Amino acid sequence: MTFQSLLSDYFNEFCSAYSNNINHDIRYAMKAMLTCHTEQQGHSHWQCSHCEHHINHPMSCGHRHCTQCQHRTTSDWLNKQQQKLLPIDYFMVTFTLPAELRYLAKRHPKLLYQAMFTVTASIVKNFANNDKHLGNKIGFTSVLHTHNRRRDLHPHIHMVITGGGFDENKRQWKQCKNKYLFNAFALAKVWRARLLEYITSVLKLPLPDKLANKWVVDCRYVGHGKPALLYLSKYLYRGVIADKDILYLDDHQVTFRYKDNQTKTMKTRTLPVLQFLWLILQHVLPKGLRRVRDYGLLRGHEKKQLQVIQYAFMLAGQLTLPSQQKVVRLTAQPFCPCCQHVMQLAGIFRPR
Repeated sequence: MTFQSLLSDYFNEFCSAYSNNINHDIRYAMKAMLTCHTEQQGHSHWQCSHCEHHINHPMSCGHRHCTQCQHRTTSDWLNKQQQKLLPIDYFMVTFTLPAELRYLAKRHPKLLYQAMFTVTASIVKNFANNDKHLGNKIGFTSVLHTHNRRRDLHPHIHMVITGGGFDENKRQWKQCKNKYLFNAFALAKVWRARLLEYITSVLKLPLPDKLANKWVVDCRYVGHGKPALLYLSKYLYRGVIADKDILYLDDHQVTFRYKDNQTKTMKTRTLPVLQFLWLILQHVLPKGLRRVRDYGLLRGHEKKQLQVIQYAFMLAGQLTLPSQQKVVRLTAQPFCPCCQHVMQLAGIFRPR
């Protein structure tokens, strides 16, 4: 059972039932998923130079929400981020959108998600600048997640933040102490005030009559950063649900599994097929919205500054320069079914 097969079998019924909810981005995503690894996407032509046998392989769609694509994109992003790691402590800060504002994520996803990136980045930068124990320049990576483990709409932003900063005046790195970065309750108060102000004054959108006074922000120590990057990479480019987590279809009911956040055990959830399809497709992001962004020392134009800091750690014997770490990419090549020799790519053909 795959998401692609479910979407194909119930496509007409789904489009009829959710016609008022399906926007252009969701329609494009569905079209890409339905044609993934089919001749509608074109094919690659492979030739055996030993016995002249040839074969065609259907191309993938490459859509960022397709469960069958983007595995190499995930590994490339993870390798790129690991090259930026420093031998220091890292923290993960999570800003969660309250339930009362999730309707804005449905009606104005691009505006709201952009606002979340803008506001959270400004908050972290201000907290870092006001901390006398940190350098005036830190680095962090923000990642937008739109769902929880049960795949319900639950927008939040994860930030992997350096546990320290570079003091440009003294030209030295300042490390935070006692595995403590920022006060989560103070972050939550500022998060609430700034996002509400941004929504009303910049986006000019109405707010609900009732809003929770306490918002949720989590700030925790995550060690040397690699575990946090591995956690984030699982949800970046592999779609909302993996095909292996869709267990079975019974009487137009789909059962899938997920890992409970509290008990850390695997649980199952059963929904009608059409409701399940919408549960997944509602997380399709608007075209052009980047869900991963680097700030501070991790931005592209700060590459030379980051290399200077890495070189200082290298001189202290705490780091091996990333340039000395070669990433070997393996290229998948099919074997000839006749003579078992490696086949060569002869061309890629796309339909007009």
